[in-house]
Amino acid sequence: MKWDPAKYVQFGDYRNRPFFDLAARIQAEEPARVVDLGCGPGNLTATLAERWPGARVVGLDSSAEMLAKAAPLSADRPALMFEQADIAAWMPSPGTDVVVSNAALQWVPGHQDLMRSWLEALRPGAWFAMQVPGNFNAPSHALMRELAASDRWASKLGGVLRGGESVGEPGDYLGILLDAGFAADAWETSYQQVLTGQDPVLEWVRGTALVPVLAALDEDDAKHFETEYAAALREAYPQGVHGTVFPFRRIFAVGCKAGG
Repeated sequence: MKWDPAKYVQFGDYRNRPFFDLAARIQAEEPARVVDLGCGPGNLTATLAERWPGARVVGLDSSAEMLAKAAPLSADRPALMFEQADIAAWMPSPGTDVVVSNAALQWVPGHQDLMRSWLEALRPGAWFAMQVPGNFNAPSHALMRELAASDRWASKLGGVLRGGESVGEPGDYLGILLDAGFAADAWETSYQQVLTGQDPVLEWVRGTALVPVLAALDEDDAKHFETEYAAALREAYPQGVHGTVFPFRRIFAVGCKAGG
């Protein structure tokens, strides 16, 4: 899939807030190595370098487009670097003290098993923090899947979209951390986001959830799909006096490995 960094950061205030809510629960004081799995355009990874100036901070992402956007951020930060990598093939090095993954693991099938292997490999005292969207059954996603499965689109979009199985519930992630010997916390937050402009929910999903659909269709088909999908979104998320309210559920888990 080809990602558009500009589209991804279009709703920066809303997209960034869960990251800061997640990072605020990490209580590491002077980590030596910090890894951001699925760092995207790198702007949030850079805040980790600012928070822990003595740490080597590494952002990993599979998207060349995202990493091209991130690269200039490391120009005046010698301890910050970005690498292209598939996080499904990543393992923490022995000196890793903090691992953060913000809105990335939902793209990785089997990520709960990956988490178990990462947590086992981390040393005592290390921190692990993750956040994933929990809105796969919300109208924004359910309508997209419903349209993709319709007679018109099924032949071109069959198997492209995943559903609620993409992520677990807070209790699932809490259990994984506790089983791995972490003192852990898990929670969920539903942000009531007020979006403005024409078809704002469509604009939102263009930066994330709609990317696999657009990647699978040619330009003409993509326009037709978006037209049908936008009409369904307008009905599901009507515009009000103050804008369009777009509830967005997020799932968080943070833990520190015992024995440090």
